[in-house]
Amino acid sequence: MTGEGRVKEAVKKLLKQYGAYYHMPVQNGMGKPSLDFIGCHRGMFFAIETKAGKALPTPRQALTIQEMEAASSRCFVINEVGGMFTLETWLKGFQ
Repeated sequence: MTGEGRVKEAVKKLLKQYGAYYHMPVQNGMGKPSLDFIGCHRGMFFAIETKAGKALPTPRQALTIQEMEAASSRCFVINEVGGMFTLETWLKGFQ
């Protein structure tokens, strides 16, 4: 499994633990870009971009995050060194 694959598996496990709905859109180059996870938790829309290692979003992904946040989405970037704690803290805040 790739580094990003391990991050995605950890994210899925955490989202399931807190009962969050999520969808992982298949990107095929058609239509508007999205992030790796799109979901809803306790009525709050969120999106997550996962990365291997210490990688950060590409410029196109950063623009997508900016557009989603402008529409009041909560966006997370999670890589192998950070982001899970922030996501879990956010999920716990709705308990």
